[in-house]
Formats: sequence, C-alpha cells, structure tokens
Amino acid sequence: MARIILITILIALSTALSSQELNCVVDVNSRQVEGSERTMFEEMQRQIFQLVNGRKWTRDDFETHERIDCSILINLTERVNANEFKGNIQIQASRPVFNTGYNSPLINIRDENFVIRFNQFEPLIYNENAYGGELAAILGFYVYMVLGYDYDSYSFEGGTKYFQTAQQIVNFAQASSRAGWKAFEDKRNRYWLVENALSARFKPLRKLYYDYHIKGFDAMQKDITRSRRQITASLKSLRPIHNVAPSSYNLQALFNAKLQEIIDLYGESTPQEKTEISELLIIIDPGNSNKYDKLRK
Repeated sequence: MARIILITILIALSTALSSQELNCVVDVNSRQVEGSERTMFEEMQRQIFQLVNGRKWTRDDFETHERIDCSILINLTERVNANEFKGNIQIQASRPVFNTGYNSPLINIRDENFVIRFNQFEPLIYNENAYGGELAAILGFYVYMVLGYDYDSYSFEGGTKYFQTAQQIVNFAQASSRAGWKAFEDKRNRYWLVENALSARFKPLRKLYYDYHIKGFDAMQKDITRSRRQITASLKSLRPIHNVAPSSYNLQALFNAKLQEIIDLYGESTPQEKTEISELLIIIDPGNSNKYDKLRK
C-alpha cells in the first residue's frame, strides 16, 4: 500500500511539473551595485526563477514542449538601502511558428519603474488576492501580460482573462508608493500597458497578434506570398491606433520585438511590397524609420 501511495504522489508531482506554462530564463545583473553580496543576488535570481517557472498561473495544462519561452532580465543600478534596490526590468517572450524550428518574438518591454525590496532570508511569494510587495507584484503582472499576448496569438482575443488579471494586479498596487502603477504618472507604465490592451481602441492590435501569427507566420510554409500579404494587412490595421495614440507603449512593445523579423520578412519581397510596407512603418513606428527606409534601397 505504501508503495502505491508513493507512486501516486510521484505521478501527481510529475503531472504538476509538466503542466506549468513558462520556460523563463532569469538573469539578475548586480554589477553596478556597490558593495553587493553575490549570494544575495544569486538568491534573488533563484527565487524569481522558482516563482515564475514553478507556479501554476492558469488552469490549462502545458506539456513541456508547449511552455512559453520568455526571459526576464533585471538590471540593478543602485542600492537605495540595505534591502532596497533600483534598476530596470526587461521582459521578452516568443512563440513557435507552426512546422518550423523558428520562434517569433511577441513582446519586448523595458520597464524603468523598478524599485524593490528583497530579503534573501524571506521567501518570494505572489499573492493573487492582494498587493504583496513590489517585486512579486511586478513579476505577476508581467507573467499575465506574457500569457495574454501568447493566448492572443493563437485565438482572437484569447488572452483577455489574463490581461484582466494583470489589470487586477494594477488595481491592488494602487496602494503602493512606487512608480509604474498609476494613470497620472506616465503614459509608458504598467497601468497604461494593460489599460490599452483591454481598450476598444486597441482592438486592432489584439487582432494583429492573431492574424500576424496564425494567418501569417503559421501559414508561411504553404504560401509565403499570401502569408506576407496577410501580415501586411494586419500591420495596416494599426494606422487607427497610431492616429489616436501615436507611439503608444503597446505599439512600442510590439515593434521592439518585431523590428528585425519584419525587416527580414520583407527583405525578400517585391519592390512594390517593400515600398508599401516601409512607408506604412515609417509612419506608425517613426523611432525606427531609418531602418525601414533601407528596405526601399
């Protein structure tokens, strides 16, 4: 009987481990922090890795090969006091393209509003029902944003409930004294990232994540010309967003991720396509206009 119970426990543990959603690389860079104790930041990195990769974030089961590839880079630049640090956090995520070994980038976000407390002798715990500390709240927020974008790339607005959970984290964090959570602080912060994601005026961006990947890249092997036309159409649909919210944080997160992919995709297209897409992108992503301009030459 004891053997049967042990086997049952091992099977349950194996199932739990294989059902988690993220395959996240975590890197904590503390080289700029004076007098930093290596063991503290190694422990910070270990706890972040364990929280992000070890916790079950959805009700869906993921096989190991289905986990979402992402990365979290934390760059600590200043030690405010013994257990308080300032810096930035960068989040990137990608998803596999059907029938290929290629991963298409989904988002690339660099968040400069990063001031956290960390005690290496206290466990890092995410509280889904309340604001439980800055580091855990930020990590939870970005995990759900990654899930939202990933699910959107497989079904139209499939990530809604994960964006809503991220917005709930923002609501809980209104009690925080830290920057990044409030509407009035800045248009490029966590509040606006998720507020825009759920806004009606940003629906074309939600649809782009589906059309670009399912109808574009996932169908590329069948008909590359048709797939590229679909991607062109999805990018054109972003014009209304640019008209009402030029250079929005959400568009920036998209193009920071997609820039090189788009340039590579249209590098093999016709001169007419190159001109058409470069003229569009110069307007809606002006920060990279010089790179798009080279497509026409």
